Amino acid sequence: MSKTLLSPVISGIRNWGVWDKNLTSKEMESMIQLCIENKITTFDHSDIYGDYTTEAEFGKAFKDSKISREKLQLITKCGIQMVTENRNNKIRHYEHSKEYIIWSAEESLKKLKTDYIDVFLLQRPSPLMLAEEIAEAVEKLKSEGKIIDFGVGNFSNSQVELIRQKTEVSYHSVQFSATNFEPMADGTFDYAQIHGIRPLAWNPLGTVFREDTKQTRRLKKLLSTLVEKYHLGSDTLLLAWILKHPAKVIPVAGTVNVARIQSLMKAVELEMDKEDWFAIWAESRGEDLL
Repeated sequence: MSKTLLSPVISGIRNWGVWDKNLTSKEMESMIQLCIENKITTFDHSDIYGDYTTEAEFGKAFKDSKISREKLQLITKCGIQMVTENRNNKIRHYEHSKEYIIWSAEESLKKLKTDYIDVFLLQRPSPLMLAEEIAEAVEKLKSEGKIIDFGVGNFSNSQVELIRQKTEVSYHSVQFSATNFEPMADGTFDYAQIHGIRPLAWNPLGTVFREDTKQTRRLKKLLSTLVEKYHLGSDTLLLAWILKHPAKVIPVAGTVNVARIQSLMKAVELEMDKEDWFAIWAESRGEDLL
């Protein structure tokens, strides 16, 4: 079981750096403050974000903010080796050796300007990963107080079980939304509940606002009626849909829009009617439930 208390909605940092918004240090500092003021105290990183640069940019902003470390929680990930000028890689691949995991965690600690990482994840599974090596790295990092909790990302249930046989897995980061509901249907969330693993949902709004398909048109039509019923935005309703699942999924919201950040926690407060929840699922499927 997790030793870390995360906020009910997590702020995703992927878009803060050069990959998208390219926020200045001062803008990052203001964004950290804004999130915390709105009870979003957990920040989701990966070493690869911004071609391995965003962690350090966030770390500088965090240090300059003078915010107490105890007021926030930091998640970061490792394992993906990208082809970039910041790494000497010939092709994109995965690395899960004991030495690399330990090195990567220590690099993230330096960049994030912190003594410990609340949740440390392996971002993707590798066919070549050795559970024993992963466990040795995790246990060493935990014993030294460098990480508190460990988890994985985008693993199958059997891959999670392989790792879990050797070391505790407290979190599983997966793609989950109204348009990508496979973890709810393929046993991922059932397995998580059985073993006390907390799912983290990346891309929690799915493709609703990014693609024009029969699926997204159906959902937008339904959401327009639910917006009138609940007096909340469509994005807030989609997060509330995720939060209602009994696996206690925590959505990772990547927005830097001030108004959206201020409204995110309204999803936590909303108790969506069960029939509305099923209506969203049915519209996403494009058919009524059997």
